[in-house]
Amino acid sequence: MSRRITALAITLLLLFGLIAAQAINVQFVRAPALNASPLNPRTTNASSQFPRGDIAGGDGTILAQSVTSPGSSSYHRQYPLGSLTSGVVGFVSPTYGLWGLEAQYNQYLSPHAQPPQSFAQLLAPTSAADSITLTLQPSLQLVLRRVLAGRDGAAVAIDPRDGSVLAMYSNPNYDPRPLTSSDATVAEAAWKNYTTPDVHNFQPLGLLATQQSFPPGSTFKVVTTAAAISSRADLVIKKYPVLATTKLPNTIKTLSNFGMERCGGDVAEMLPPSCDTGYALLGLDIGADAMSSMANAFGFNQAPPLDLPGVAAGTFPDAQSFATNLPGLAYSSIGQENVRATALSNALVAAGIAHGGTIMTPHLLREVTSPEGTVVHRYQARPWLKPLSQFQAGKIVPLMQNVVRYGTAAGLFPAWANVAAKTGTAQVGNGAQNTDDWMIAFAPATHPTVAVAVVLPFQDVSGTGAAIAGPVVNCLLLGALAVQSHKPAWGTATTCR
Repeated sequence: MSRRITALAITLLLLFGLIAAQAINVQFVRAPALNASPLNPRTTNASSQFPRGDIAGGDGTILAQSVTSPGSSSYHRQYPLGSLTSGVVGFVSPTYGLWGLEAQYNQYLSPHAQPPQSFAQLLAPTSAADSITLTLQPSLQLVLRRVLAGRDGAAVAIDPRDGSVLAMYSNPNYDPRPLTSSDATVAEAAWKNYTTPDVHNFQPLGLLATQQSFPPGSTFKVVTTAAAISSRADLVIKKYPVLATTKLPNTIKTLSNFGMERCGGDVAEMLPPSCDTGYALLGLDIGADAMSSMANAFGFNQAPPLDLPGVAAGTFPDAQSFATNLPGLAYSSIGQENVRATALSNALVAAGIAHGGTIMTPHLLREVTSPEGTVVHRYQARPWLKPLSQFQAGKIVPLMQNVVRYGTAAGLFPAWANVAAKTGTAQVGNGAQNTDDWMIAFAPATHPTVAVAVVLPFQDVSGTGAAIAGPVVNCLLLGALAVQSHKPAWGTATTCR
């Protein structure tokens, strides 16, 4: 009998211990995450009883604010620019919780205890919400809305010097305002509409620029060039045969240039015309280990640390996967096969070359201010990755300038902008029926202040990165340079008027 009592006592003590451990876990360890969770009903209920902090753009434009309805004391969230910034800002919904930056920075935006400013406040602490200011420029969002109108696609502009995201826009997108309705029927109808995929299987509720990846096509040749410069400098000056089609090893497959054009030579000769046959052979010479290593060094296979939920990673196969698949390495070296990039990850490739081989951490937050307007937190720029030395990156800049001077992007940009770029056209679909059209670029090439990436997926097979994505890049680059010079972003180029 005593043994049974002892066993029962031990069991009860263990159960009480488990209960205590779970209580500590919920009350202390997981408390911050649970408080900030978009699924926490206290968060959305508090948003209706007390005003949340404002979200402002880089130019001071209000992107989100709390207002009261006429004849009511409850607050609801208002988004003056609607779908223009919805993919980034997100929403606060009584039905569906918090999304986007509203969720990311909920700890600041929701009412919380404020530092005491007087002895009275020390005895009776006050609660209020802080506001946040972003690096995002609404005028550049407007440029992108106009030039992308009616087409699925995504564009990102970054200041390569500190990682500030100047623009991030996607189609399809959504109007956040119905989701903030206290009428559940209205919110549910909007949610159903926004989560219904379009013809390309993209949902409006989301952000194509950070959450969807696509084969980067020949924009990836910048990474292949970097791999050659970093690991096999002798290959940079190696002359590859002038071909229209090349046979791939260990297979009957061949690889052909766009339009069956003939090209070859060394890297300086092959990058401007985007020579597929030569770069495929270059990738094979570099080898799987160095190619995979350089892709990882540029941030592939890891989600960029952007301060926004749901950021996806670009991908590049690991070196071992090419052991019995050398044709795959050839195709991967030109951004096809299993290589994928988001608009954000490809913008960071451009930013890394632009900033002397260092990729700065991308960010949307500029600063947090108290209800009195005092800055309580300011973002501090910091490096994320360093795939190349400044000397090595400097070798790639003139090659990308030549893409604009006499290569695949010739005639797209005004000479004064001094743009460096790389086009990309990835064949997709059964029988390569469509193309994902890309361009990455930065300017001014001698002292870059803006780096961009644009992708328009599922275009007609006759399109190219230069013809389809090029005009969007032109408008975005020139608009960003204008904003940085404190001029209007719109009307900086005749093609954008």
